[in-house]
Amino acid sequence: MEMQKLYLLVPLAPLFGAIVAGLFCRVIPRWVAHTVTIAGVAIAFIASVVIFRDVQAGNVFNGSVYTWLTSGDYKFEVGFLIDTLTTTMMLVVTFVSLMVHIYTIGYMQEDPGYNRFFSYISLFTFSMLMLVMSNNFMQLFFGWEAVGLVSYLLIGFWYTRPTAIFANMKAFLVNRVGDFGFILGIGLVLAHFGTLDYAEAFRKAPEFAGTTINILGSADWSLMTVTCICLFIGAMGKSAQVPLHVWLPDSMEGPTPISALIHAATMVTAGIFMVARMSPLFELSTTALSFVIVIGAITALFMGFLGIIQNDIKRVVAYSTLSQLGYMTVALGASAYSVAIFHLMTHAFFKALLFLAAGSVIIGMHHDQDIRNMGGLRKYMPITWITSLIGSLALIGTPFLSGFYSKDSIIEAVALSHIPGAGFAYFSVLAGVFVTAFYSFRMYFLVFHGEERFGKADDDHHGHHGDHDDEETSHDHHHGLAPGQKPHETPWVVTLPLVLLAIPSVVIGYLAIGPMVFGDYFKGVIFIDHHAHPAMEHLAEHFHGAAAMGVHALTSLPFFLALAGVVVSWFFYMKRPDIPAAIQRRFSAIYTLFENKYYFDKFNEVVFAGGARFLGKVLWRGGDVGFIDGVIVNGSTKLVSMISAITRAFQTGYVYHYAFTMIIGVFVLMTLWINRA
Repeated sequence: MEMQKLYLLVPLAPLFGAIVAGLFCRVIPRWVAHTVTIAGVAIAFIASVVIFRDVQAGNVFNGSVYTWLTSGDYKFEVGFLIDTLTTTMMLVVTFVSLMVHIYTIGYMQEDPGYNRFFSYISLFTFSMLMLVMSNNFMQLFFGWEAVGLVSYLLIGFWYTRPTAIFANMKAFLVNRVGDFGFILGIGLVLAHFGTLDYAEAFRKAPEFAGTTINILGSADWSLMTVTCICLFIGAMGKSAQVPLHVWLPDSMEGPTPISALIHAATMVTAGIFMVARMSPLFELSTTALSFVIVIGAITALFMGFLGIIQNDIKRVVAYSTLSQLGYMTVALGASAYSVAIFHLMTHAFFKALLFLAAGSVIIGMHHDQDIRNMGGLRKYMPITWITSLIGSLALIGTPFLSGFYSKDSIIEAVALSHIPGAGFAYFSVLAGVFVTAFYSFRMYFLVFHGEERFGKADDDHHGHHGDHDDEETSHDHHHGLAPGQKPHETPWVVTLPLVLLAIPSVVIGYLAIGPMVFGDYFKGVIFIDHHAHPAMEHLAEHFHGAAAMGVHALTSLPFFLALAGVVVSWFFYMKRPDIPAAIQRRFSAIYTLFENKYYFDKFNEVVFAGGARFLGKVLWRGGDVGFIDGVIVNGSTKLVSMISAITRAFQTGYVYHYAFTMIIGVFVLMTLWINRA
């Protein structure tokens, strides 16, 4: 009973903080807003640690807290499922969120929307916790939509900037597309399994493995395949997989702390978590897994390419997030669910670290985000420099750092998978290693090494990427450093989270790979049909401990590819900056393709947005003006006036006219009556 109260405390503590900071944001002083929200998230984190220890001791919980509504035989409940997968997610979400809350004190100190911002990020934490702790599809959907709503509020936080409003609308609409697929999947589960409870649905699923349904015409579709693909379309929206990835780079319009929260650790990983949770369903459909692995592979490789040409420090990190989400999706498709969750966890730490470090650089540079205006920051911002280096090394998969263990496990798992599309995926994740190393270190070298390119009076490309264009602050805010001004290390509220995130970025992979990927950590939580998808079994045969894996990697292909990426970027950007410029001129067509992000946005604007506008115009012109106004509204008035004009002819006031009308009337009635008889 005590533990159940603790389960409730985890999501409700951040919710309480969000309510206090949100409803009273105009009256309470700033210190109250950040104290109450940070306290709420800290309580949630401590409670999560206690629950984690409890689950490790073997106490798993699955039950409903209360019934929301009952409709016929269906119950819609709010309930918790507390097992190893849940506790892993809870620890990641609450820890990263706590770091972001502390960091925000420093980052948003000049912002007039300070209290409102704390309210939003706390509410976001609540939504995400409801999502991961749910034991049924309805609550999952509630959390799913709630994180979407709060991300909309956060991306458009500076609501006076047109770009921010455009970006949050885009994120909202693209996620609606994904959520439509998601709710169809949930609907299929409810219609065929008759329940929304995970445990019951998973128990009934094997009975439906051979069931077919008719969607279009007489073609038979496998129920499991359709359900899983619909659910995965939801994941494609949230976890930004091609072609629903277009919202994520634009969402960099929001303040940096939410980039770390939404795009590193929490919201974008909701889709990955959901597919892992649904492993008993996905294992029943090889077609769905094949679809997952191909989509993931396309995202992993092609989004990495776009990271190479970005000049905005946050956008480079955003594209690397897209690429890494592709890796996680590939792992899901190869039935290596535990590896996907493992990569989700390690990635959460080093990617949050990279985003917050980028924010620290932005503060030091007085809100100039263009990496072409930086360089040589190492000696001015030592803590930011060393933590960024650790984050970058973890990202590219340096042996013994956290990212290496999860990334290499994904590459190995895909190599051993026999599912259709695995060959293409293997090529993509391998090529992705080089690409990741190249763009990560391109950014690192341009920002922290080389000549200092700031403080020059070149206002031509300053201020394009200012992070604070808020109307209320822009008057006293200059973009970038003034001539002769030097960057400075940021205050402790900014650097402390960097250090605290750098520690797990180094050690967590080494400590966790044994139990999480090859141990019994996810036993009974993640289900794999080893007969059909043997990749994980083969992978376990090759594993001889974390240390051996790290040593062995020094002779492996991914290591050399990563090394090559770093060396090439060092050569290009430190020694011969003329080479990238020459390549750009030489392959201008490819550069233009990258610059336009493969024309996904153009296509969406012309086809979907343009099509919707055209349809709206047709319906307005033809339907509204033509049919409704023209025929129904104006037509009925014309009809009434016509009938009244005829009736008016008889209303003359002469008695014999009335008598004549009456005789005619009687005559007509008699005729009808005789015909009837």
